[in-house]
Amino acid sequence: MNRSGFYTQAALLTALLAGCANHPPVPVVERGGAVARTTAEAVAESRPGFYTVKKGDTLYSISLDQGQNYRDIAAWNNLENPNLIKVGQSLRVAPPQEEAGVVVKPIKTTDVVEVRPLDSRPAAAPATLSLIKQEPKAGKQVYSDEAWAKAQRGEVTPPPPVATVVAKPAESAATPAPAEKPAVAAAGGDEVTDWVWPTAGKVGTPFAEGSSKGIDIPAKAGQPVLAASGGTVTLVSNAVRGYGNLVVIKHSQTLLSVYAHNSKVLVEEKQTVTKGQKIAEVGASDAESPKLHFEIRRMGKPVDPLKFLPPR
Repeated sequence: MNRSGFYTQAALLTALLAGCANHPPVPVVERGGAVARTTAEAVAESRPGFYTVKKGDTLYSISLDQGQNYRDIAAWNNLENPNLIKVGQSLRVAPPQEEAGVVVKPIKTTDVVEVRPLDSRPAAAPATLSLIKQEPKAGKQVYSDEAWAKAQRGEVTPPPPVATVVAKPAESAATPAPAEKPAVAAAGGDEVTDWVWPTAGKVGTPFAEGSSKGIDIPAKAGQPVLAASGGTVTLVSNAVRGYGNLVVIKHSQTLLSVYAHNSKVLVEEKQTVTKGQKIAEVGASDAESPKLHFEIRRMGKPVDPLKFLPPR
């Protein structure tokens, strides 16, 4: 190789190395990192019937916001300890049947099924309700000279008429009872319409959607707190931030009521209470002064209690 060719190859190699140096190395992305976890959380959050735990959540606060019993949520997610949930954890907050949209319907018994041996012939079809006429194609007559003469002349005596058969439908042995009228739904689509005020006093802080989830009724410490309507106690706790000693009563499949800041609770979970029954005493737990914070929630969403309580 002459000296000119050597210098030419050296120049090409130098240019190639310089070009590679201008491009930084391709970064290595670790799969399953923060981006992947964020995507997984977004998918879990979008699934109906599921909730992703956020900072500050407790199973009690989640159950209150979802309108469910915290024991049910714990059972749906196989949680042995309701206090052990983690941020980012996906929890089922609706029954599996509702989430899957499965509707179980009873089997209809109106259809009649004929059971017979394989070697038997099918039963004769029942007579229809329409008029059926049957006429023979030919008939037989007693021999006589007169009959023979008419046959020779082409005169055929018609056979005696066949009686028509009209089938009547079988009458039912028992007259079916008239259908019952459907129950009239209560106002707002809820079946609970009988309410009383949970305690005496005037409303201090009214309901405001987005800011106040219920109403505050300033009262004296120890003043009775009454069940606003009959139902079952689903929660007695002080683990929901901002509520103090809390009582939750479920009145129907859609409605529950909340009683907060109590000084003393007189009922326990799973207990059935009646409308107007004393369930607690007014206090200032997690509050600046004695008062009752009262909420009514429909499917977990706070609604204005004044639309349910009787006017004063």
